[in-house]
Amino acid sequence: MGSEIKMSNAPEGLAGQGFFATTLDAAVGLARKNSLWPLPFATSCCGIEFMSTMSAHYDLARFGSERLSFTPRQADLLMVMGTIAKKMGPVLRQVYEQMAEPKWVLAVGACASSGGIFDTYSVLQGIDRIIPVDVYVPGCPPRPEQIIEGVMRIQDLVGRESVRRRNSEEYRKLMESYYVK
Repeated sequence: MGSEIKMSNAPEGLAGQGFFATTLDAAVGLARKNSLWPLPFATSCCGIEFMSTMSAHYDLARFGSERLSFTPRQADLLMVMGTIAKKMGPVLRQVYEQMAEPKWVLAVGACASSGGIFDTYSVLQGIDRIIPVDVYVPGCPPRPEQIIEGVMRIQDLVGRESVRRRNSEEYRKLMESYYVK
C-alpha cells in the first residue's frame, strides 16, 4: 500500500528557485487554521454527536483538530454543544474569558444556537447572548458531517483573519458589547 501525503495549499506569494515569500497574515493564518485546539463544552445530545465526530469513522483529526483541550487556557476553539441552562451561563462565560486570544466559538445544535425546543425560563435562548459566536451549526442534533462542516467554516474564518484584527477598534467594540474585558 502506498501512502500519499496530502499537503495544505500554500498561501499566495512569490515563489522562485529556493525561496517563497508571502505576507505574515497568510503564513500565520495557514498555521492557525490547521492546528485548532478545540475545547468541547457539551451538555446534552449534541455532545454524543461530537463523540461520533471524533471517532475513527468521521475522524475530525484530519482537519488538524485532533488534540482536544479540556482546559480553557490551552484551547482556541470553544465548541458549545447542547442545552445551556441560565445557571450554566456564568460558567460558560468564565470558560470563554479564560481562553487566550485569539479564540473562536462554534455553537453546535439548535439548543446552543437558539435554545432549541426549550423555550422556557430556565434555558438560555442562544449562547450569543453571553459570548460572541463565530459559526452556528444547525440541527437537533446535528450529524457529524455538519459538525465537521462547522469546523471547516471556522478554519476558513481563521485562515482569512488578519493578525491585527484582534487589536482593531471594531473588535474592541464587539467585546465591549458583551462586557468582555
